[in-house]
Amino acid sequence: MNAVKLIVMETNQLKQIIEAALLAAAQPLSLTQLSALFGENEAASHEDIARALEELAADCASRGVELKEVASGFRYQVKQDVHPWVARLWTERQTKYSRALLETLALIAYRQPITRGEIEQIRGVAVSTNIVKTLEEREWVRVVGYRDVPGKPALFGTTKIFLDYFNLKSLDELPPMAEIRDIEDYDPQLTLAPVAPADAEAADAAMIAPETDAANEESTDDNAADATQEPRA
Repeated sequence: MNAVKLIVMETNQLKQIIEAALLAAAQPLSLTQLSALFGENEAASHEDIARALEELAADCASRGVELKEVASGFRYQVKQDVHPWVARLWTERQTKYSRALLETLALIAYRQPITRGEIEQIRGVAVSTNIVKTLEEREWVRVVGYRDVPGKPALFGTTKIFLDYFNLKSLDELPPMAEIRDIEDYDPQLTLAPVAPADAEAADAAMIAPETDAANEESTDDNAADATQEPRA
């Protein structure tokens, strides 16, 4: 059996490969995913990759982008101080979520696992079905179990996609509730992912519009209808 020749990766070459992979990927990459880029005969341990990531992050000190670790892994993203200029690349109107939706999301994030009925009890109003549907379609929340009470109401929790979107590595990094009074104005930092096609953006806006109207109005009829619905086991 022929011995496998081990190729030692130089630091600069390792950094170039990792940087290129992160820029080419449409989503954050974890250490495991980055390690999978290298073959069995290429010496690139987790420690080597972690060290290269640290150096790449340091290299961004004087650049307009930064290397950030979020829940799903590492990604390059636009720095906050140049965000206003880069944001002009996106000519479409930014999606604005209703306060009702954001309050519901905040309660799930801070009180999870939590049922729809518990959210309604805290907010004092019924939760629109469109709000729950939008949060699930965005993959920001998911059903993580069922409360062991009559009716078995679904328990909601947040996802890694939620953490990635809000630039968080874990739930421990959530700011205190007192610091998010202006949650409607929250605008996460831009990633370097490809811009969505205009037709996709239009379809997305069409999906959000009904939810926003329903959540903002929270009419008596809608509330009464939602109040009669129990989460399904």
